[in-house]
Amino acid sequence: MPRAYPVLLTLLTVSVLAAGCQSGGIPRHDSQSELRERYVSYAGPPLDRMTWLGHFYSWESLGDNHLVVYTTPSDAYLLTVTPPCNDLNFVQGIGLTSTSGTVYPRLDSVKVKGWRCPIAEIRRIDYARMRADMRAEADKAKAAAQAPQ
Repeated sequence: MPRAYPVLLTLLTVSVLAAGCQSGGIPRHDSQSELRERYVSYAGPPLDRMTWLGHFYSWESLGDNHLVVYTTPSDAYLLTVTPPCNDLNFVQGIGLTSTSGTVYPRLDSVKVKGWRCPIAEIRRIDYARMRADMRAEADKAKAAAQAPQ
């Protein structure tokens, strides 16, 4: 009978894994395309340059050729890179090239795993307005959930 335990354990593990795959995995609040559209809706016109002092606060991939770079906690830029920019969705860190503390589209690049992805467009995001709108949406949803039915 002791030999049956490994087989039973294997079958149990496979069935749990199969059930996890069928559920669709970890639920996400916004898909990457919805998130990208949100940022695009708050982005201003294309800029001819962006000031960059050698480091950034944070960044977020929005697909294969879009990303948001936060130069400070309240300053965000939407960058579009020329495809293909392999692994932009999966890397843990990126770099930016610059010229004298300034990033230019069509001249500078996003560095991903040693590859350079040329920047096609830079747009400043009205991040303060975006956060305020998101707070208002969250407050409205919270109020609707608490309202007596």
